[in-house]
This record gives sequence, C-alpha cells and structure tokens, in this order.
Amino acid sequence: MDIRSKLNGLQWLGRTATHAGVLLAVFVLGIALVGLAQRQGWIRNGDMAATSDDAGSNNGETIYTCPMHPQIRQDEPGNCPICAMKLVPVADSAKPSVANTNAGDDRYICPMMCTPPSSEPGRCPVCAMELVKATGGGGGDGMSVTIEPAARRLIGIQTATAELGPVSQTIRTIGSVDYDESKLATISAYVGGRIEKLYANYVGVPVEENDDLALIYSPDLYSAQVEYLTAVQGSELKRLGGSSNMGELSKQKLIELGFTEDQVAELRSRGKAESRIRVRSPIKGTVIEKHAVEGDYIKTGDKIYRIADLSTVWLMLDLFPDDAARIRFGQQVEAEVSSLPGEVFTGRVAFIDPTVNSKTRTVQIRVEMLNPDAKLKPGDYATARVYVPAIRQDRIYDPALAGKYISPMHPQVIREQPGDCPICGMDLIPTSKLGYASEPLPKQQVVTVPRDAVLMTGENSVVYVETDPGRFEIRRVTVGPMTDDRAVILEGMSSGETVATNGNFLIDSQMQLAGNASSTASA
Repeated sequence: MDIRSKLNGLQWLGRTATHAGVLLAVFVLGIALVGLAQRQGWIRNGDMAATSDDAGSNNGETIYTCPMHPQIRQDEPGNCPICAMKLVPVADSAKPSVANTNAGDDRYICPMMCTPPSSEPGRCPVCAMELVKATGGGGGDGMSVTIEPAARRLIGIQTATAELGPVSQTIRTIGSVDYDESKLATISAYVGGRIEKLYANYVGVPVEENDDLALIYSPDLYSAQVEYLTAVQGSELKRLGGSSNMGELSKQKLIELGFTEDQVAELRSRGKAESRIRVRSPIKGTVIEKHAVEGDYIKTGDKIYRIADLSTVWLMLDLFPDDAARIRFGQQVEAEVSSLPGEVFTGRVAFIDPTVNSKTRTVQIRVEMLNPDAKLKPGDYATARVYVPAIRQDRIYDPALAGKYISPMHPQVIREQPGDCPICGMDLIPTSKLGYASEPLPKQQVVTVPRDAVLMTGENSVVYVETDPGRFEIRRVTVGPMTDDRAVILEGMSSGETVATNGNFLIDSQMQLAGNASSTASA
C-alpha cells in the first residue's frame, strides 16, 4: 500500500512538472517573438502602450521629429534642439481622417535622402529609417524654400555673386623627364679587336666632341692601313698609272673602319701603319651607357658606349583625350620636377601622339625643354600645367609666337623671318598655320560661380539662387569648364545673381523634405 501511494505521487509530480515546463517554454517563445517583431519593425515601441490604458488618449495625436536627428520626437511642432531645423510630422502618426483625405497628394521622404520621394508611408529600403511626410512648406511654387535666419546661421549658409569676366582653364598633368632622342649617339666597334684602354671609364662622365673614348688593338685595321700606304706610295700604283683611284678606295675603306679624315691625313704624313685605333666621341654629351671594360675582345658592331646630349631634354606628359584635343603644337608648358620643388621650367609642345594608349586611355604629349644648366635630369618625375581658354577657340594669342616663324620639329626655334631650322634644316613655317593669332584677341566674357555652388548628380547640375533674403530657388544650369575654384555657367544663370556656396546640401535636403524639386528630382 505504501509503495503504491509513492508511485502515484511520483506520477502526479511528473505530470505537473511537464505541464509547467510546457507553459514556461510557450512564455519564453512569446517573449522572443515580440522582441524579433520589434527588431524587424513589424511592431514599434509604443504599440503595446497604445493598446493599454492610454490607447484612447494617444489616438489621433501627431508626433513630430527632426529630419536630420530622428531620435528627436515630440507631440507638438517646433524646432530641433540640435540643428534648429523645423520639425516635421511622422508619416504614420497623422490622423486617419486627414491621411485618407489627402492620400493622393502626400509624399514621404527618407530623412537621409537615400531614395526619391514615395507616395506611401513606410521605411526607407536603404537605411531602414522611418519615412517622414513632406511638409509642403517652402515658397509654395515647388521651386524654392525659405530658411529662417537662426537656422541659416546655425547651418552656416554662405553666398557669393555670379561674375562675368574672362577666365582661363588650367590643364594639370604629370609626366617624366626623358632624353632627347635626336641627340643620342651609340659608339660601336667598326673593327674586331681587343680594348686596351677606356678613357671614359664610368657612366656619367662628360665628354666633348672628338674626345678620345677608347684605344682598340686590331690586326684587321693594321692591314687596312698598310694597304692604304701601299696604294699611295707603292710602285704598283705608279706602274698601273691609277694611284689616285686606288688611294681613294683604300682611304674609303679606312673611313668605314672608323678612321676620321684627320686620322687618315695623320697616317699619310706619318707613313707608318699602327695596329691600334683611337675611338672618338662624335658629339658633346654625357656617357649614359658603358658596355665594355678594358681587356674585352669585341666584334664588329659591338656597342661600347651610349652618349646623350643633355642640353635639350624631353618632358613626356600623359593627358586625357579631351584635354589633349585642346593642346596645339608650340604651346607653352610650365613644369616643376620633384628634385627641384618650386622652380618652374618652361618648354613648348613638340609632338602630340595621334593615338590613344589602349591601357592608360591617355594621349602622350612631348614637350621640348632647353636644359643649359643640366638641372633637368632624365627619369625625374614632373608636374605640368597648360593654360587654355575656358571656351574652346580656333585661334589663340601667344605674344612670343604672334607673327613669327617656327621650326616644325624643334618648337624652341622661333624666328622673325622665314628660313631654315639650324638643327634639322627644315623650312620654318608661319605660326598662323598652327592657329596662333597675330593680334590680341577679344577676351572671353563668361558667367562663373564658385565651384562649391554647383551640385552635380549624374546628368543634373543645379545651383540655389537667393532671390530674396532667406529664399533659395533651385536652378538647372549647364556647366562648362572648371578652374581650380570657379565653374563656368553656360546656361541657366546671369551675372550678378547670388548663389549659395556653403550649406547648399542642407538647402537641397529641405527642398526634398518639402516635396519640392531638388537635385535628385526633376524640376
């Protein structure tokens, strides 16, 4: 009997514990579902309270929030205590009767302006913030908004006046200094032999024209000298009666083996052949490559030296195709190199590549730079700038080229009269054929505003014009070239009008909140 009672008690205790566990699990699951619903936005904080004892008192009230600070919420209109912006009603807190009456006209805006205005309330699909109803405030014409003086001071709105006057555009780019390829010389062996002496024995040594560079021992050269002396002096030439012809042939052979006219004359006066030849520099310059050392055996055609004349260098620049289209031959370029910051060097455009680089999508421009002091070093990085008219013109005026003649290969050669280029021998051409005016041109008069005044969003460019104190009107404008601090306005504005330069993004936000035209919505 005692055992049976104990078993019945244990069974009852088990059933009770099971029921309690099920109830506890259901309760915990319910709390979890409520938390998940609040996190996902299915229900909002305050919905539970709205269904409790205060449901009747809150029914129909409007909640106001700040467009820039959504954590500010109050039950009456006013200004944001943080930014002083006007509070706007929360979309879903308006009275049902009013919402239904104006449902067709209401627009709902994301406070962060992530998406265009919507005709339905809800949450922003980008930032998940609650959409607010467009206030409908502003100028009443859908094209302007009024900013109160206090809010204007707090936001820091600044204005400037559109100006009419001449303006030039500066094209900036980067590049590097390179050798002038027309002033390079490669010193090769005319005959095979052994290098016995190198007089220019390291890279970077300066040399003058006709300086000795190397001494080469060559049996082949010795044989050619003997042949020449025999042709000039031997009895065989006298017997054939053609000494002059044979002597010229032998002389030509020596010249082809690297002898100069002076060396041939010296050999003839000496009357004795030598097995060694001196290799001399054909130009004045600097040794930039050295391919042999003393004792090396070389063959005919082997390189020994490479020499560069650094009195002129090339500045190689990369420009975008639209910028390159505004550059012309002979145009002046200002440049600074990284090794000499602050020092400005000038040159003129000598070549514009007719093709676009398929990898960099740029056009290469070659600028010829005079380098008498050897300050410009090949391989150095450079920044360059070119001044061009803000509006493209068929002709430009350069006082240094007006009415002058220029070399088609060397733009630094500029003359008053026609003639030949002293470097390449080509005929000089009049600069008028290159688009340079002989007389000063009338200065371009264009409307400009500070760059900060223009809001560009895709294909739209807008400015906010202050038509009355505190009243800002949106204007669609056509923007032309831009300088470092100004933007050319081709259409949409007149000189003398006042535009917002600082705080115009906040003005644009106010326009969107009011449901007016803005930079992202068509006017």
